Amino acid sequence: MTATVNHTNSSVAKLIKPKRVKMYAAKQKASDSAAVVKERTDIFKAKAQEKAEIATARTKGEKEIIHERRKAKEAEANMKMHEAKAEHAQEKLLGKHHHKPAHHHQHQPIRGGAPVPAPAYPPGWVAPK
Repeated sequence: MTATVNHTNSSVAKLIKPKRVKMYAAKQKASDSAAVVKERTDIFKAKAQEKAEIATARTKGEKEIIHERRKAKEAEANMKMHEAKAEHAQEKLLGKHHHKPAHHHQHQPIRGGAPVPAPAYPPGWVAPK
């Protein structure tokens, strides 16, 4: 589709844009729900691991450490979920086109050519009038 839209084409442009927006919204919603499922799975794993470790713990101090470790794992899972949701929202705003930094490379000098002579005057020198 071209950048300019004439009057006959404007109805087509109006129809295409909302579909594209809806597509990104649906994609974001699906990605967000997948992130939530992953978070809940990680929390379930942390709780199961805590129960197994508490069963082998002997002192109250060890049990407290195990409980704090589970809380830290839950917080980490929650943080990852929110990061994923933020990325999905950014993808929705930017669309499919991600602006990656340009790849700059240096060109190698041509070998075997005549050397470029240095100027006869110093840089910044102005000829007298």
